[in-house]
Amino acid sequence: MAIEIKKINRGNTHIQLSSFKRDGGVTEYHLFLSLTDPTLSFAEQWAQLCDSYQAVLADLNSGSDTATNVQAVFRRYFVSDAANQSSTILDWEHVRSYCALSIVQQAPLNGTKVAMWTYLQSDMTLTLLPSGLSEAAHNGYRHLWTGGAYNRAINSEYQTRLLLQEYVMQLSEEHLTLAENCVRTWLFVQNVDVNYSGVVKARREAFITQGLTEKTHYIASTGIEGRHSDPAVLTQMDAYAIGGLEPGQVRYLYAPTHLNPTYEYGVTFERGATVSYGDRKHLFISGTASIDNRGEIVHPHDILRQTERMLENIRTLLAEGGATMKDIVQAITYLRDPADYAVVRNYFDTHYPDLPQVIVLAPVCRPGWLVETECMAITETESSFRAL
Repeated sequence: MAIEIKKINRGNTHIQLSSFKRDGGVTEYHLFLSLTDPTLSFAEQWAQLCDSYQAVLADLNSGSDTATNVQAVFRRYFVSDAANQSSTILDWEHVRSYCALSIVQQAPLNGTKVAMWTYLQSDMTLTLLPSGLSEAAHNGYRHLWTGGAYNRAINSEYQTRLLLQEYVMQLSEEHLTLAENCVRTWLFVQNVDVNYSGVVKARREAFITQGLTEKTHYIASTGIEGRHSDPAVLTQMDAYAIGGLEPGQVRYLYAPTHLNPTYEYGVTFERGATVSYGDRKHLFISGTASIDNRGEIVHPHDILRQTERMLENIRTLLAEGGATMKDIVQAITYLRDPADYAVVRNYFDTHYPDLPQVIVLAPVCRPGWLVETECMAITETESSFRAL
């Protein structure tokens, strides 16, 4: 199999490393680092996380059976107190090789203070572009990442509007468009129960100006609770776009037996998207909750049954794209209520023990949804498109 998943403990650090390898092609890695001892101070947890990251990176670049020139292309930190922890993280990042960076207050639910997800690839040429986007280029493709974009406009609607306007301009500088090239966004919203409606309104209106409507397509996305270190920031955004695509490389996933089009309940994103290359297919599954094909919440107030239905929806989306749960290389699960963590953790450990993931505190955009998961999967394919 092209996918390999390793889970090991290194001191107080839990390492989850998934890899996808094809002979002669780019090797991809998704690395989750989390801590196992919640009694340690942030400084102690941070030091151990950094030490483990450096050890994993050195191992990836030195082993005879691994790819060479493995570099981070995107990194996100999940922290318990962004206001007090972000400066330490930024100090460390500023002296490391550049990659797009995101820091979000979404506390790891095992009681620790910080966790990391890093997406690494071999043989990429990394560049920080004048537009402010981070580019990972290989074989004619330009993978453009942005992390932690924000502004301080008066409310969440205007912050989102400005975020999307700025992103459209950045893409335009690279001769790309939101509609044709952006395949994934993440919108982190402070106090999502209050501020999400402004995000929805601004996104819908911005999308219309870019030709993104229910008659064309939207973008795979997650809109979820998440705080910035600055309390004036109500919305921050991460995004991923690809240059060099040919017509037909991007497809969208709908799973109509289980899910309805999002525009039917007033929001504008795709349930999932696939990007096909000559040697593999990437599947991006948006934040997915316990919902049916009428847009109704399934199993209100029942965390276990919502988890089961959520994963049934994800399996259905993956199957539509030609993948299974075993093809998942990275997953993030969001919980509204930290008291539900033990139930959800036990369910995953029992039914999906090999799933590489982190579980964090982050209320979903509709109060009745108790749990949501997003993921990325990779499958082997052969097609007429250029290899990654």
